[in-house]
Amino acid sequence: MSTPPASVPAGKSLFSLQRRERLMEELRAHGAITVRGIAAKLGVSELTIRRDVNILADEGLVSRVHGGATLRSPLDRSAAARPASNSYSIGMVVPSLDYYWPQVISGARAEAEEQNLRILVRGSAYDAADNRRQVQALLDTQNIDGLIVAPDMTGEHGRELLRWLNTLPIPVVLAERRPPAEVPAHRLEWVATDHSFGAGMAVRHLWQEGHRQIGCLTDSASPTSPHVVRGWRQALAAMKIPLEGSVHEDSATQGPGGRAEHFDHVLELCRATGTTAMLVHSDTQAVAFVQHCVDRGLQVPGDMAVVGYDDEVAYLAEPAISAVRPPKQYVGKVAVQLMAARLAEGRQRPVHRVGLNPDLILRDSSVGAPRVPAAGLLQETL
Repeated sequence: MSTPPASVPAGKSLFSLQRRERLMEELRAHGAITVRGIAAKLGVSELTIRRDVNILADEGLVSRVHGGATLRSPLDRSAAARPASNSYSIGMVVPSLDYYWPQVISGARAEAEEQNLRILVRGSAYDAADNRRQVQALLDTQNIDGLIVAPDMTGEHGRELLRWLNTLPIPVVLAERRPPAEVPAHRLEWVATDHSFGAGMAVRHLWQEGHRQIGCLTDSASPTSPHVVRGWRQALAAMKIPLEGSVHEDSATQGPGGRAEHFDHVLELCRATGTTAMLVHSDTQAVAFVQHCVDRGLQVPGDMAVVGYDDEVAYLAEPAISAVRPPKQYVGKVAVQLMAARLAEGRQRPVHRVGLNPDLILRDSSVGAPRVPAAGLLQETL
C-alpha cells in the first residue's frame, strides 16, 4: 500500500484535498459556486460541500455567501480575527433534530465558533443501536477529536452503549444524560439539566397558588420523565402532601381508546382525589391535556391548573401554559466548554459533571384563579 505524499496533512484523505482543489478550480473559473450545483457536479452531498467551503473559508481562501462561496475579497475581514483553521473537530449525536435538541445544537455551535472548534452534527433516534451507528460513522469518516452525545441509556443495550463510550480513545461529554451508578463510566463527563429541581419548582408554585392536591402526568418513554417524577415526589413530601392518593399517570401506557379516553381517566382520578392542578411532561402533552379540559367544560386554571415541562410549544396553547424551561442552549454551550477544556488540558484535568437549573415561566394556565373545591365541578363535567 503506497504512502500518501508528504504534503498531505495527517488525518486528511487525499480525496478530500482533491475535492477542495476542484472547488478552487471552479471558483477561479467562474468566480463563485453554489453548494447545490457543485455537490451535483462532484456527486457528493451538500453537507460535504458546506464543510469544504467552511474549511476553505477558515483558511482564508474563499468567502462564504448564502448558498455557496466566492473567491476571497480583500474586503472580507471575517477570517482575519481567527486562526487559519479549526483547532479541533467535535462530533455531536442527538436523538432529535426537531424538538428540544435544535436549541442545544445552537448553543453548541455558537460556543464552538467562539472556541475555534468545528462541530459535526448527526441526528439519531431514541435507540441505543442507532446511537452507536451514528457515533461509529463519525469515528470512521470524520477524524473527530471529541464527542458530544445524548445516548439512549435504557435496558442492557443502553448500558452496553455507555460502557463502549467509556472506552473510546477520544473524550466524550454526555448532554442531558447521567449514567446510572451501576455502569462504569468514570471517564465520561456530562452536563445535564436538574429536571428534579424543575419539577419541584412547579409543585411549589402550584402550592403557593393554593392547590393542595397536585398530580403528575408523564411519559415513561422519555428519558426526562423519571427525573420529573422524582422531583414531583420529593416536592409532595416537602409540602406534606401524601403520595398515596395523589394522581400519577403514565401516558406511555394509555389504552386502546387513545388519548381522549386516557385524559378522561386522568380527570376522573382528579375528581375522586380532589386534585386541582397537574404537572405534565412534556408540554406538547400539556397542550393536548389543556385542550381536552376545555372540551370537557373545565376552566383552566379555575377548575384545573396546569404546568408543562420543556417549554417548546406551551406558549401556543389557549390559555398559554406555564412551563418549566430547561436551559437548552446552555446545555450545548457548556458541553462544548467542557470538551474544549478537556482537549486543551488532557488527562490531568479532573472529570467534570455539571448540573444546570431550569427556569419556571409563568403564564395563564396556573396563575391567579380563585381556589375552589374542584371535586364537585369535575363531577358535573364528567
